[in-house]
Amino acid sequence: MPITTDELTAARNAWGDGLIAISKAYEEGGIDAARPVAEDVLDAAYGYNLGPVLFKPTMASGDQTFRPTRHGALAYFVGHDAEYPLDGGFGIKGWRAMESATAASFVEGDVGMWMGMIKLTDKDGNVTQVDKSFGYKKDADGVLRIVLHHSSLPYQP
Repeated sequence: MPITTDELTAARNAWGDGLIAISKAYEEGGIDAARPVAEDVLDAAYGYNLGPVLFKPTMASGDQTFRPTRHGALAYFVGHDAEYPLDGGFGIKGWRAMESATAASFVEGDVGMWMGMIKLTDKDGNVTQVDKSFGYKKDADGVLRIVLHHSSLPYQP
């Protein structure tokens, strides 16, 4: 069954809802509460069960710029991992809202790609805008899984 535009939107919104859930869990119970929520978000949204995920986080650098493993992605979202000492935990920054604007999307059967802008609002009303590309593969259960996630801050000339 081919991927639909509605499925792309739902998957993107679920990713945003997951990010917000990680932030709220951290505020309510610290890292011990945030980590299992983040693990659930990763397992629900990403395709680490299908193989490496082509994940380039917004704020990752050096030898740890790319996160093809679930462990690396978890460290990026919640920090607190000695193997990833530069990770501050992107998912624990107090996020409260996510909105997106589509630049373009492409679907071919069970593979879909989306590119656009995402605005994240934190609990203090500060907005962070990121440029994102998501690549999805529909798994055997019909669930869209992120297999490509590239994120960057908008270019400032």
